[in-house]
Amino acid sequence: MKYLIASDIHGSAYWCGRLMERVEAERPDKILILGDVLYHGPRNALPRDYDPKGVIAMLNPLAPAIVAVRGNCEAEVDQMVLDFPCMADYAEIVDPGGRTLWLTHGHLWNPGNLPPLQPGSAFLYGHTHVKVLEEVEGGVTVFNPGSVSIPKDGSHSFGVYENGRFRLELLEEG
Repeated sequence: MKYLIASDIHGSAYWCGRLMERVEAERPDKILILGDVLYHGPRNALPRDYDPKGVIAMLNPLAPAIVAVRGNCEAEVDQMVLDFPCMADYAEIVDPGGRTLWLTHGHLWNPGNLPPLQPGSAFLYGHTHVKVLEEVEGGVTVFNPGSVSIPKDGSHSFGVYENGRFRLELLEEG
């Protein structure tokens, strides 16, 4: 069982294309998208090759494999053009080993405001555009894959969850 985890694509067809190359290489069972798919947001500069329609065209064919949550830049119109649900504030997935993965964007719940989670659970979020992989008090793993298109820590990235372990991966310019 393998999940590819991405956040903060922000409408960049260029970086979404790099991510799609990695989806093809990784061949995940599910793709977990932690919000901010199409719109760049008023606080961000336009990302490279800003083309929300191009991002839609890349993601919609993968809709059966995608679990997505709403970011602070999602709007109802986004749901009208995406073939997978993207407006929930959070989602829970239980992996085959029984571990709960709690997915959110990070603007409502975050490491300073965690939902009630059982020890051994994982809290997945985006929003900050900064990679995080740590265990916090209570035995909860906190994971942020960083940003696909507008990183605030210097490198475009995504994550992989495979056989109970998280890893961070960098996206390279093509």
